[in-house]
Amino acid sequence: MVIIIGNQKGGAGKSTLTLLLANYLTQNKSCRVTVLDMDYQQSISQKFEKAKILENTEPYDVLAFALSDFPVMAETIKHNPKDIVLIDLPGKLDDDGLIKVFKAAQVAVCPFAYDEFSFESTVPFALVLKKINPDVHILFVPNRIKANVKYEIKSDVNEQLNQLGLVTAPIADRIDFQRTNTFQTPLAVQALLLPVFDRIFKEFIHPYL
Repeated sequence: MVIIIGNQKGGAGKSTLTLLLANYLTQNKSCRVTVLDMDYQQSISQKFEKAKILENTEPYDVLAFALSDFPVMAETIKHNPKDIVLIDLPGKLDDDGLIKVFKAAQVAVCPFAYDEFSFESTVPFALVLKKINPDVHILFVPNRIKANVKYEIKSDVNEQLNQLGLVTAPIADRIDFQRTNTFQTPLAVQALLLPVFDRIFKEFIHPYL
């Protein structure tokens, strides 16, 4: 199956969330995972290469790809339906290469924050995705939420996004996110992720496996 992680807004936490989800699926659920790093910064690929120097066996593969390369991968993905392919998308909507990626996805994970700029980037992404692929499950993840901040637009944002998909429980902000790599998720971060990832796996990933 194909899970895309995307949002137009830079800094939403797409790459980190992709990394965390890959760690969760391999370490907690023993799934076979491949990560396609299609983000321009390719930060996941860089972390993967650094981690390889220190460890022996990688828990999953990370491949750096451009959007234009996806059709080459599409047939391989079709023939391995039990494998999970996570795709970290670039933060844009104006590339025709996204169309085939969107069509291939069963699930889309969309990290966002409770501010107007993030909301105004998230909604167009979801609308375009739904137009291209009406069957995709869109999961909006409030990401790196600060516990001591009152978000005035939170209820309005949740109400509108729930019309396009599902808003999950929030993931709180922690400094430990910076210590995540392709071999481990810090324990403090795991505790924050489990309520969100367990629900995503049970309701939206496991039925495809």
